[in-house]
Amino acid sequence: MSRRTPPSNDKPIAVDGDQWSILRDMLPYLWPAGHPGLKVRVVLAMVALVLSKVVTVATPYAFKYATDALTGKADIATTAVTVIIFLVLAYGLGRIMMVVLAQIRDAVFAKVSQRAVKELAVRTFRHLHALSLKFHLERRTGGLSRIVSRGTMGIDTVLRFSLFNTFPTILEIALVAGILAWSYGWLYAAVILATVVAYVWFTYAATEWRINIRRDMNAADTEANTKAVDSLLNFETVKYFGNEEHEVKRYARSMETYEQAAIKTWVSLSVLNSGQAVVYSIGLTVVMIMSALSVKAGHSSVGDFVMINALMIQLYMPLNFIGSSYREIKQGLIDVEQMFTLLKVNAEIKDKPGAKPLHVGPAEVVFENVSFAYDPARPILKNLSLRVPPGKTVAIVGPSGAGKSTISRLLYRFYDVNGGRILIDGQDISQVTQTSLRAAIGMVPQDTVLFNDTIRYNIRYGRPDATDEEVVAAARMAQINDFVMSLPKGYDALVGERGLKLSGGEKQRVSIARTILKGPPILILDEATSALDSFTEHQIQAALRKVSENRTTLVIAHRLSTVVDADEIIVLERGQVAERGTHDELLAENGIYAAMWNRQRQVDQAREILKEAEKEGHHVIELKEDAARRQATSYTP
Repeated sequence: MSRRTPPSNDKPIAVDGDQWSILRDMLPYLWPAGHPGLKVRVVLAMVALVLSKVVTVATPYAFKYATDALTGKADIATTAVTVIIFLVLAYGLGRIMMVVLAQIRDAVFAKVSQRAVKELAVRTFRHLHALSLKFHLERRTGGLSRIVSRGTMGIDTVLRFSLFNTFPTILEIALVAGILAWSYGWLYAAVILATVVAYVWFTYAATEWRINIRRDMNAADTEANTKAVDSLLNFETVKYFGNEEHEVKRYARSMETYEQAAIKTWVSLSVLNSGQAVVYSIGLTVVMIMSALSVKAGHSSVGDFVMINALMIQLYMPLNFIGSSYREIKQGLIDVEQMFTLLKVNAEIKDKPGAKPLHVGPAEVVFENVSFAYDPARPILKNLSLRVPPGKTVAIVGPSGAGKSTISRLLYRFYDVNGGRILIDGQDISQVTQTSLRAAIGMVPQDTVLFNDTIRYNIRYGRPDATDEEVVAAARMAQINDFVMSLPKGYDALVGERGLKLSGGEKQRVSIARTILKGPPILILDEATSALDSFTEHQIQAALRKVSENRTTLVIAHRLSTVVDADEIIVLERGQVAERGTHDELLAENGIYAAMWNRQRQVDQAREILKEAEKEGHHVIELKEDAARRQATSYTP
């Protein structure tokens, strides 16, 4: 199977540079299929846009006639005070309508643009969840968060400027040039067009120069945000080692890079704005000199001079919008391109065409000659075969790195096997839908991470439509209800970022309750009681045994005392089955399992002696126990 390797987390996501293809991909959101109401809004916004430009170009005519009437150059009929007042009022009304129509346009179009922002943001979020575990292990959460945040803001910018600035600006320039050519001669239009061409050329050249500066600033911004999020997520670790200043300095270095890039961005913007002003001012000066000479020669009136000046001044705004529109569109596309690049990353694990839902009956799990490697140079599982009979409990033990946790990841299909196949009730899990597969499996992981929400929310996450009574029943079975009820807010108590307000044992019990609530036919316990004290462990073990009744259960264990009642124990070594049998059978073989068991028995005996000898300093005892336990599970022949 061909696989696409995600980019390294040390480098920003690469972009293909085809920003116009990104713009084309976004344009369908301006005419949303299946939403006739939004299409009507687009039409109304365009009507308001055209009317606004017609009023903008027509308004200076009222200014011209009022000026001629005041200077006595107009017909006698137009010199009446009432007519002059009417012309001035018409000019004022025109100025008002220019603004009002533009605001109506923006208000009507708001729902269209914000719907596009929402749909693209949701699409990206859904796609990120569809990507493989491998992708997320190699990316940094802070960087991904910043890319999505910046991209959603860029979407609105690109849509608005591409529709409401570029098109109307071209329309207004064409109208002004046409009016001046018709009324005053083609030379005026030629000067205007030359000014526009020079202005656009300079804007394009300067903006292209600024693109790399903007990209550098975005990269520095992403890097700084990544370090900040990473540091705050690991707040406790920072405190353990007293590295607050180290983290501040690390963040400050990233912000210094961002500072320098931001300064270059603002300086380059000043250069761009200054150059645009120079080009336009030269064109304006030439046109006004031509008009002044025409008035002096008697070919034009003062009103014509005023009207040309008003048209040119009004032209500066849309002409400036050409520059700012191009600049904003390009910068918006830079902000959006990484988001669109994320959307182009292929999900490694996909449902096969025509994949059907998994139909779970007895819930038999079979691994047939499964081989797998995260890195081809370092195989993890080698032709592994095992069977978990329906309703039975099979435990997998072995030293660290033997491939125990990999088995659970493959069963969940976070990765596809390199060889062999995995079957549930005779159905190859690579041929069924991922949603149905994962709905049939419950997981209590070794390292429980909770959402920064209430205890109720975290338990209900196992089945979002569960009632409060069902949540409480699951909590009771997981031996956590009494603790929850002792809290001031009970089930509405917040657990904090990643559940840091709870102890390791409390988090583990919430995780167990969550899985109990899900009620899956297949259960995976990845050292589910590793964070619990001995007393609570016995309680939870009893609860887990009850939960496991009539369920196919796969137990991944380091602490061998938790698997003595398993129907079968499989000992992994270097990705292969080294031994298999019941607890008593494996002890009788006097092999790897027996050696690990004896070491852990020595740990238990040492623990009892230490408890008697050291009535105080319990933390020392726990550290010694942990070290001995790790030594016992790191058996090498």
